[in-house]
Amino acid sequence: MKITLNFYFIFQICMFILVVITYVFFDKRYHKNHGSDIPDGFEKTEEITIDPIDGRRLRVYYNRRTGERFYCEEKSN
Repeated sequence: MKITLNFYFIFQICMFILVVITYVFFDKRYHKNHGSDIPDGFEKTEEITIDPIDGRRLRVYYNRRTGERFYCEEKSN
C-alpha cells in the first residue's frame, strides 16, 4: 500500500510539472514576436491591440514576405 501511495504522489508531481511546462510553452504572452526592437522587413500597420491584463498598447507590425506579425509596445503620450 505504501508503494501505491508513493507512486500516486510522484505521478501528481509529474503531472503538475507537465502542466506548468505546457503553459509556459503555449501561452501567447511568451511568444517571440513581442518586444521593443522592430526586426528588419516589418512594416507598421494601423492595428493596435490593448493588453487586457495591464492595459499596454501594442502596435502591430507585419512582414509581407513571411506573413509574420510583430507586436511592439507603444509609448504613452
